[in-house]
Amino acid sequence: MDQKIVFLTIVGMLAVTYIPRMVPLVALASRTLPEPVVRWLSYVPAAVLASMLFPALLLKDGGVDVSPDNYFLWAAVPAFILAWRTRSFFGTVALGMALVAAGRHFIG
Repeated sequence: MDQKIVFLTIVGMLAVTYIPRMVPLVALASRTLPEPVVRWLSYVPAAVLASMLFPALLLKDGGVDVSPDNYFLWAAVPAFILAWRTRSFFGTVALGMALVAAGRHFIG
């Protein structure tokens, strides 16, 4: 590939990544957002995490998998309860990893 095309491709990727992030930051830097907007925005990280996590937990080969062989799903249930009750990120991750490891070692 030509060096000019590679360079322009990298500059283009930089622009489409950087500009959408910087425009709201610059436009809203001197403003205070209304409380309902701030409260609504506080739910965005959890919604994004859930939208990435649920397909990984539930889908296998294009279908829903709630079988006993789906260690990730069954480990996520007690991990979710622990996260909900304690709000401990480290404890939740440690419990989920331990349950998946135990399921693979003892069951599968």
